[in-house]
Amino acid sequence: MGATPNYEKEFEAFLNREKHLALMVRSRVKKYEKSKKIAVRHKPHGEWLAYTWGEFGERIDSAAKGLLAMNAKEEEMIGIFSSNSVDWATIDYACFSIRACSVPVYATNSAKELAYIVDDADIRILFAGNQEQYDKAMSIFKDSKTLKKIVVFDNTVKIQKSADVMYLSDFLDMGRASGKEKELENRLSKVQSDDLSTLIYTSGTTGEPKGVMLTHKNWLAMLFATGYHIHIIPTDVNLAFLPLSHVFERAWSYFILCNDAQVDFCHDTKAILEFLQESRPHYMCSVPRMWEKIHATVMDGIHNAPPAKQKIFNWAMNIGGQYQYRKRDGKFVGPWLWLKHAIAVKLVLHKIRDLFGGRTKIYNCGGSAFSGEISEFFFKAGVLLLQGYGLTECFVICVANPSHNKFGTCGPVVPLMQVRISPEGEIQAKSPSMMQGYWKKPELTKEMFSEDGWIKTGDVGFIDSEGYITITDRMKDLFKTSGGKYISPQQIETLLKEDLYFEQAAAIGDQKKFVSALIVPSFDPLMNWAKKNNISFSTKEDLIENPEIIKFYREKIDYLTRDLGQVEKVKKFILLPNEFTQEAGEITPTQKIKRKVISQRYADLIDAMYKD
Repeated sequence: MGATPNYEKEFEAFLNREKHLALMVRSRVKKYEKSKKIAVRHKPHGEWLAYTWGEFGERIDSAAKGLLAMNAKEEEMIGIFSSNSVDWATIDYACFSIRACSVPVYATNSAKELAYIVDDADIRILFAGNQEQYDKAMSIFKDSKTLKKIVVFDNTVKIQKSADVMYLSDFLDMGRASGKEKELENRLSKVQSDDLSTLIYTSGTTGEPKGVMLTHKNWLAMLFATGYHIHIIPTDVNLAFLPLSHVFERAWSYFILCNDAQVDFCHDTKAILEFLQESRPHYMCSVPRMWEKIHATVMDGIHNAPPAKQKIFNWAMNIGGQYQYRKRDGKFVGPWLWLKHAIAVKLVLHKIRDLFGGRTKIYNCGGSAFSGEISEFFFKAGVLLLQGYGLTECFVICVANPSHNKFGTCGPVVPLMQVRISPEGEIQAKSPSMMQGYWKKPELTKEMFSEDGWIKTGDVGFIDSEGYITITDRMKDLFKTSGGKYISPQQIETLLKEDLYFEQAAAIGDQKKFVSALIVPSFDPLMNWAKKNNISFSTKEDLIENPEIIKFYREKIDYLTRDLGQVEKVKKFILLPNEFTQEAGEITPTQKIKRKVISQRYADLIDAMYKD
């Protein structure tokens, strides 16, 4: 047995070496500025644009000088309202370079949500991505007390050009011509690990968003802990698929660049399979919904395949499991299993791997409850999903790694992180990564911490004997039936969404006699099923009111929730013709259900399910 690592000492050395994200990226620029090594890529208009480390560094410096030309002050809040791109990352690092703070806004946020963040954070300069984001920014421009400058990333956007509204290309040229080199060096010479780096606004499931204050030391603690057991090499490629406005993607993208590897940016999550084929990433952050959909599609295809194909598939998955488990546990594979696995890959498993470009090393998964069965399915196929858990206020708390990966859990606690379970079952955590507090909200900050300084996560869960964390639900989401039984709605919703025919689900039951559900079908596969079964319909409403369709969902719900206790089973349900949307305020930018809004909006339908 080796000596137990001294994480605190190792982190101190890491912090002394990197110190600040502006210095971290600049040291990589210096290391590779004479080479043609690619740092970042994106494809804003159908073609990939690649930037070497030298080119990326030049853009960051030009943007930093552009901000100085606009008289950006130290600790000034600068907004980024855009999808993922090289431009997003450029402005982020430019803010750090002048000791300012970047404030991301989800690309899908409404004008009203944008206005709230702009006003709350006192944003004077805002970077907008595409036409839609620019139009939303302009709609609040006139009435905003703080917003004075808008810079647009995309040169094809139609803008009202003025001294206060310009394209990024003009902004960068302004920086290049500004003569602000000495001022930039002066700012860089003063950077400290404890500098405030950003405000990340929480998605606001239970109220207005709160600006989480994170320092550079907080980020560096995340980087240290996240990748402690994951060895990134300079030739690796990461696809930044989740929004950079989310702590998960942003921390991981910093980690990739910190390890001299490449980040490809995905600006359109609906085109993820296309991006995967073209980027062929070794690494990616993801959310359970993506894997649920792919798994459901594969399993539906197998279910409808001839018996011979089903037999080959099941054999290949079984061999894949034997092989991957032995590899994970450091056991001898043996030539016979190796040969069988090579055949399984050739016949079946490569088809699953090829969906992701065929170079998968690790895909991190987090953000909501995730099925251990689905994670294990991809593991057997040779696609390693490592589940993790954390929150904006304290990230990352736990994450699986290649040698410590127990399906159905969120992995073991990471280095530097302390975790405990409160008497109420709440997970509480403490680490150098935890936030400084909520911007302008001292009372809410006080509520978020225990009296002895631990973050109260609001999540219910437990730690097993091997140190793996399992999350069972949000404390605020748990509801109690009128019979006094506590129910975990997330558990029910996760089970339902494993199936191809379920797009969204909201479990209902607080102070009710039994559990019910609002179900949004996945209409494309449902319509195909209806046509195959000679069920005629002209609208979605027609379809979901058909007794055969209702029976179809009843049978599926009963099967998918077969292992739940009697009081947890869905007694009644209603199919909805339209998805829950962010625009309607029913879900957050991270696709979490706003239960209070849904309960109010669909009150009549819900009440109807409880009438005798």
